[in-house]
Amino acid sequence: MGGAASNAVLEVRDLTKTYRSGGLPLTVLDGVGFRLQAGDTCAIVGPSGSGKTTLLGLCAGLDRATSGWVSLDGVRLDELDEDQRARLRGERVGFVFQTFQLVPTLSALENVSVPLELRGDRGVENRAAELLDRVGLADRRHHYPVQLSGGEQQRVGLARAFINHPRILFADEPTGNLDTDTGSAVEDLLFALNKEAGTTLVLVTHDLELARRAHRLIRLRGGTIVEDSGAAKAPN
Repeated sequence: MGGAASNAVLEVRDLTKTYRSGGLPLTVLDGVGFRLQAGDTCAIVGPSGSGKTTLLGLCAGLDRATSGWVSLDGVRLDELDEDQRARLRGERVGFVFQTFQLVPTLSALENVSVPLELRGDRGVENRAAELLDRVGLADRRHHYPVQLSGGEQQRVGLARAFINHPRILFADEPTGNLDTDTGSAVEDLLFALNKEAGTTLVLVTHDLELARRAHRLIRLRGGTIVEDSGAAKAPN
């Protein structure tokens, strides 16, 4: 596996993604670049169609760029095959989704345990139980998703995201399906857990109040960065 020339947890260099639409090229991202260090929190904002979710998918190695590259924890994603990228995600990445993405046939405890069990780890139940306790769901560990409120399901999602001690956490509209009060409580937990773990957080959101809680704000429009509050501080 190759490495990038910096100690950044996430480095994005000249990233471009073009799709074919009706036989014509459609550029969704165009020359995007930034760098994040351990413990950084970064919000990516912009109107629908600005490239936010595409950028998140490329940063997580869920898709391949047309040109440019992403380095995740020192590993160039473009130099890995699909299995290697999946292994890297399992070892170093956490995800929080707007739609929770819990397995309906598994209990809260089992849902939290999934990332480590997929890795083949053993004895993961204690770690999962500790995280459920940390997010206030110690008494709900044996409940299934259908028995939990939206806020409780997203708390399970947060616990699952941190179970593998990720180096970086990608959160895509983590409070998008929650009411204001519930969303605010989930936000508090997300940032608290992130700080405790020293994880790098990349957050895609339409919610500017949530975005302002991050140390850095990157605004996309038409597939390019039009504002980057951390650009002046970022190393060359």
